Amino acid sequence: MTQALDHGSLVLGGNVFGWTANAQASVAILDAFVAAGGRSIDTADVYSAWIEGNTGGDSERILGDWIAARGRRDDVVIATKVAKYSARPGLERANVRAAAQESLQRLQTDYIDLYYAHEDDESQSIEDVVTTFHELVVEGKVRAVGASNFTPERLSAAVAFARAENLTPFSYAQDRWSLVERGIEQTLVPTLDDLGVTELPYSSLASGFLTGKYREGAEVASARAGAASRYLASPGAAGLLTVLDDVAAAHQVEVTSVALAWLRAQPVVGAPIASARTLEQVAPLVASFDLDLSAAELDALTQASSLI
Repeated sequence: MTQALDHGSLVLGGNVFGWTANAQASVAILDAFVAAGGRSIDTADVYSAWIEGNTGGDSERILGDWIAARGRRDDVVIATKVAKYSARPGLERANVRAAAQESLQRLQTDYIDLYYAHEDDESQSIEDVVTTFHELVVEGKVRAVGASNFTPERLSAAVAFARAENLTPFSYAQDRWSLVERGIEQTLVPTLDDLGVTELPYSSLASGFLTGKYREGAEVASARAGAASRYLASPGAAGLLTVLDDVAAAHQVEVTSVALAWLRAQPVVGAPIASARTLEQVAPLVASFDLDLSAAELDALTQASSLI
């Protein structure tokens, strides 16, 4: 029942829309991404409720205005999420259905290509959660469903129940994964592989650390500088940056592109998610689209990152 989705080589993260990228900058980023061949855009109802003056749904509204102005709805894959927004918390059936309808209105569209449970809600039975998302697919409001930040056990139970009852299974997962955050490789990834679930990882650039901007003594003006800079404290950080620099130089691209290409090459990954807060930051994302690293380069990066 799930429809196949073409995400391309990279999913554009919409978490910055209405946060570090205002509406005008967001539109320019979206235009550039799609003009370069980008197809898939990720957002959530909670983006970016954490900013003073925002109400939640801010990213969806900006994206919806762009869709309406450009008339590009059929050209893009839109993913959004439910569960973390304080106005629509959790995965209770009525809440999910209301949240989906509100997202549709903000996005100015009749359907959501990929609808995620943004996090698990263990107060709800997995059977009820699966059934609720299946209903949205049957009604044509959603094309495919995904699970973000689920345990392997709950995800396995959800997929098993859906298949047993001929309901729409979670066919996508979204979890934290990057060269410096590889914890899911030993826990969730084997489960995804067994289930045939495609991973679309978030925080692919580790809050910007894997852009290569963060070095000893460097000061970066970014709302995420604190989160990114903490990776420098790792004894393996300098070595990883050296390998990233070498591979980037060999391909005449930026470190950003290399980090994304490494992640895209990992088992079960469909496409990494990465955002841009300025128009200039779109170029290295686009450069990653067709960047294929050699087995030796992938191995060197994997080995260097294991020391982080």
